[in-house]
Amino acid sequence: MHEINTTLLSGGIDPFGKISAPEGVSRFAGGTEDGLPILIQNLFRLMIVGAGLYAVLNFILAGYDFLGAGDDPQKVQMAWQRIYNSIIGLVVAAGAFAIAAIIGMVLYGQASGLLQFKIFTP
Repeated sequence: MHEINTTLLSGGIDPFGKISAPEGVSRFAGGTEDGLPILIQNLFRLMIVGAGLYAVLNFILAGYDFLGAGDDPQKVQMAWQRIYNSIIGLVVAAGAFAIAAIIGMVLYGQASGLLQFKIFTP
């Protein structure tokens, strides 16, 4: 567990004592190189989940468009276009990870080479 020393430089006064990071946060604390790569990985995961939720929302809205279209072929066409755009968006999101895995395999010999960042320091 990481501890933060709160000793003030002037006079050695320690008004707060030692502060320990909470258990779930301790791997992000301390300024190590591990924090930034984990943050970037979490952001990628969040973007994929966001793309999936957006696609599901578009599918639901396209269903409502179908229900409200009646005999209007233009509204039916717009609903189909919304479905096609959602499918294309999901394919692009999944394809980006597949392409990153292929490039990681070619360059680093492991599929997660580009998806799991490592910061190399001297």
